[in-house]
This record gives sequence, C-alpha cells and structure tokens, in this order.
Amino acid sequence: MQAKLAVTRKIFPDMLELLRRHFDVVDNQADTVLAPEALVERLRDRQGAITQLVDRIDEALLAQCPELKAICNVAVGYNNIDVAACTRRGVMVTNTPGVLDDTTADLAFTLITATARRITEAEAWLRAGHWKTWAFDLFLGQEINHATLGIVGMGRIGQAVAKRALGFDMKICYHNRKRLAPELEAAVQGTYLPLDELLRESDFVLLQLPYNAETHHLIGARELALMKSSAILINVARGGVVDDKALIDALKAGRITGAGLDVFENEPNFNRDFLELKNVVLVPHIGSATLATRRKMAMTATQNMIAALTTGAPPNRVNKEVSTTK
Repeated sequence: MQAKLAVTRKIFPDMLELLRRHFDVVDNQADTVLAPEALVERLRDRQGAITQLVDRIDEALLAQCPELKAICNVAVGYNNIDVAACTRRGVMVTNTPGVLDDTTADLAFTLITATARRITEAEAWLRAGHWKTWAFDLFLGQEINHATLGIVGMGRIGQAVAKRALGFDMKICYHNRKRLAPELEAAVQGTYLPLDELLRESDFVLLQLPYNAETHHLIGARELALMKSSAILINVARGGVVDDKALIDALKAGRITGAGLDVFENEPNFNRDFLELKNVVLVPHIGSATLATRRKMAMTATQNMIAALTTGAPPNRVNKEVSTTK
C-alpha cells in the first residue's frame, strides 16, 4: 500500500507528478492558506507532509496526526516547525539548504543598494509627478563603495554576501555564534567582532541568522542606539530577529538612516507603520524568489520526502537522531 502524503501549498506540477508515482497525494494547487484546524484535517491520516513556512507544525498538531513520519519543509529555515516535538514523536524533519544561497545573497545586496540610494523613495516621487527639473542635491544617498558592512550570521548566505561586497571594496566585519575557520575568514576578508562593536563600526548591518529563542529581538532599541546615525539595517533573516516596533521608532527619530527589509514580525500581518516611512525599502519575503531557485527548493523537498518514506534516511535531515521511519 502506498504511503499517504499531503502537499500543503502549491508546488510545480512536474514535481507533484513525481510524488504521485510514489505516494497517495493530496495537494493544494489552489494555494489556499490552511488555518490550523484545516491543516490538522489535511494531515490527520498522512504519513508525510511537504510544508511551507506558513504551516505551523507543533505539539498540538502532532498529537492529532499520529501517522506522520516525515515533515519536509520547502525552505532552509524551519522555525515554523517544533523540531523537538517532532523528535520526541519520531517524526523526521528536513529542509532545503544550499540551493538558495546565491539568490538570497543577491536580494540582500539589492536591498543594500536600493536603501542606500533611496531607489523606492525616488521612484515613488517620480511616479507621483513631482520631477520638474534636475537638482544637484536630489535624493542624495549613502556611499556603498569603501563602506563597512557588518554581517550578523556568517553562514553560507552571509559569506556569499561578503564576496559580493568585496566587489565594492567594502570592509567586512562579522559576528557569528562561532568564529569562522581561518581559511573561510580569509576568503571573505572578514574581521570577527563582538556584536556591540560591529553595530558601532558598521555603515550597513546585515542580519542573516536563524530565528529562535536566542535570537528573538536580537536587534532592539538598545542595539539600534549603538548604530551610527548614518547606518542602514538590512534584514533578510527572519521576522522576530528585529523588534519591529523599536526599528520603526528609530527610523522615525532618525537614529539610523534607513532599513531594507525582506522579513517582518507576524508576516504577512506586519506592522503597517512601516508604510508611513520613506526611509525603508519593503519587499514581501522574496529572498529566494527566482524560478530556478524555487524549483531547486521544491525538488530538494520532493527528494527528501521520497527518501524519508522509502529508506528512512533523507539527505537533509534536521533532527538526525530520528534515523528510521516509525
């Protein structure tokens, strides 16, 4: 008998067809957002689930879905999943690392450039019909070349951003839970600094680290007060790493010059006060949103699921202590 699988949101049709060759699949190609109760109903009799960041997999859901053996998230991050609860119940959790590093790094540097050069502010002004003549001081922005970029979270994506920054002759400093190996540090020409020192020294502060209890509101009012008044904050990590209310207050007061944000607390129900600010560039969590990368992510999750429910050893297992199917 085929194992039963639920795909919680829309994926590419060819990958859905591949999954159907192996499993009894229920899909959601209509891409309906599933409320918690609807998600439980969808997964109740399933052995596997291919999930997205909007799907909350917690103890309450797992208790009502005892057949689950594998959760394959179509993302690098997995803060939507209670991994500890899954481990206790013998449910494998997988993610999609390594396939979106360059794409997300490109978006991070796009936000650096767009915020520094006031691109969205200038475009909105132009579209509103305000441009009547050229002016010497029109939309003066921040210099990127030779500026100091502080990267908080120097994993694969952080290192990819650093390599791009070297093309702009930027000075790289970083803060990480663990200092990089000497050869990796040399490759990105990065200097390790304590977080407070990095915040004081950097012209641009880039956040690229996972969200968890330790990183919740890592950047709040205190940390923003340490930054230069000319500094720009870029967040392509996860909502919750930044205290959004404190950031809005800092932007309104001019305590920092600007921010470029791909992620928010409580997204998509983000703090609408951001919309009143001209010195912030806002995009809706599109860090990995290229066709090629999203296809790689979906295929990685597909391959993870096939392996999880056939061999019990998917290649990108997060909770490695769960090594076999139940």
